[in-house]
Amino acid sequence: MLLTKPPCHRNLCAIILHSAKMLNFNGYKLSMYVDMHVVACHTNDMDPEDEKQLDGNEMYYLDFKKKDVVITKPPSLGQFSVPLWVQYALLMHKVCLYNLYVAVEAENYPPEQIVIVYPRNKVLLGRRNKLICFVNNFFPPPVKVKWTKNNVEVTEGVTLSRYYPNKDFTFRQYSTVPITPQEGDVYSCTVEHNGLPEPETRFWDTRETALCGVGLTLALLGVGIGTFFVIKGKNLN
Repeated sequence: MLLTKPPCHRNLCAIILHSAKMLNFNGYKLSMYVDMHVVACHTNDMDPEDEKQLDGNEMYYLDFKKKDVVITKPPSLGQFSVPLWVQYALLMHKVCLYNLYVAVEAENYPPEQIVIVYPRNKVLLGRRNKLICFVNNFFPPPVKVKWTKNNVEVTEGVTLSRYYPNKDFTFRQYSTVPITPQEGDVYSCTVEHNGLPEPETRFWDTRETALCGVGLTLALLGVGIGTFFVIKGKNLN
């Protein structure tokens, strides 16, 4: 996917937020603090932001115009330096913009045919089985999946896997529903995603199984008739 700068008729903003709880051993005293890194970027000319916080107190931030770190820490935290923060902050700003542009492109160009429904095992009427709804080539995650049986929503036994990355940086995900198919049953899997203009639905019904069974029966019947004529012909000879 070719990423281009999105049109600036609207201001879009992305925020990358890193937060971690840290343990600090000070002599025999154990204390915990929250370390937070905030990165913000925009599609217009607004200044980006890169800020480091400790327990809600601003430690330092990057002045993007001067490309210099401004230390604003509380005096009680003592002296320290961050010699590599400028390079790191500039890199994180590029990552933020990239993620923002990718999200815009995904919104404008939704994937095609991302949903497939199929049975896990060979289908026999009255025999327990599972239907799998395979959702592929979507970005960004996540997706919402809903199952129905004969137009009634099904939630019992429904599973949804975590999403897995593809080589092209899109994602795939699976959802399953337990079934005991009876003649005339119709199941559907509906997928919602920000990149789709409307929810996408795929249907599966037991007629597919019935048609396969009829085809197999006719094929076996044809083999039987052919064998009968061959044997009958040999006997006549």
